[in-house]
Amino acid sequence: MVEGSDEEQVDPLERWERGAAGWSRRADAIQEFGMRVSVWMVEQLDLQPGQQVLELAAGPGDTGFLAAELVRPGGTLISSDGADAMLGVALGRARDLGVTNVEFKRLQLEWIDLPTASVDAVLCRWGLMFALDPAAALQDARRVLRPGGRIALAVWDVPERNPWATIPTRALVELGHVEPPDPNAPGMFTLADQARLQELLESAGFVEVVVEPVELSRSETSAASFLEETLDMSQPFADVRERLSAEQWKAVELKVASLSEPFTAPDGTLRFPATSLAAAASA
Repeated sequence: MVEGSDEEQVDPLERWERGAAGWSRRADAIQEFGMRVSVWMVEQLDLQPGQQVLELAAGPGDTGFLAAELVRPGGTLISSDGADAMLGVALGRARDLGVTNVEFKRLQLEWIDLPTASVDAVLCRWGLMFALDPAAALQDARRVLRPGGRIALAVWDVPERNPWATIPTRALVELGHVEPPDPNAPGMFTLADQARLQELLESAGFVEVVVEPVELSRSETSAASFLEETLDMSQPFADVRERLSAEQWKAVELKVASLSEPFTAPDGTLRFPATSLAAAASA
């Protein structure tokens, strides 16, 4: 969960496959960080026992697991991701949390291999902005929803409201290690415009669209721990780290600490603001 930073053309899915181990290590922190967004999303679905829920780009799966509890008895969660390794992370989380009414499927955002009108609700937290074609992804989500079904999703608000995500990339750019991210390429902030997000949902055939900002915060014990977590959660950032010398990496550490100063307490702990855009609509 950090802005793309590597100028090389690398298959995004392959990066998620390689990055899954880091997400597994940080799964508890990810759950805590995103809980307000997950709760908002699940509350929008008005779930009932016996319903079918599909989570797209599930990652560790925690948002879907909240929904799974609400569709018992008789209901099922389909936890899906495009990366097999991420599905493995979600499977392990389900086992640890005791979630049993769940099945796991490898599904792509733009081509959901499920029958038309086969699910009652769709969830997608922080995945849609990475789709190569978000409009196509929403159209297919609309297709698999039963009439009157609900969708709830979340993307990231503008970079200025998410310094935790931009500071590592900014450090690499300012030190000349990468080019600035392409604002038009799929990435964290591609769907940061509320009006555009609403328009995409409406164009896909959704009605009663609601888009709201949800405020979050990210805390770190130090600038060093912030960098360690970023390396675990951002494969593009980790890829750049691999090719830097010890001297170059030290300069990155100093630059990140400097850029983080406005969010650093006297004891060295960091607290970053964060804002997600959450949206919900009916089929």
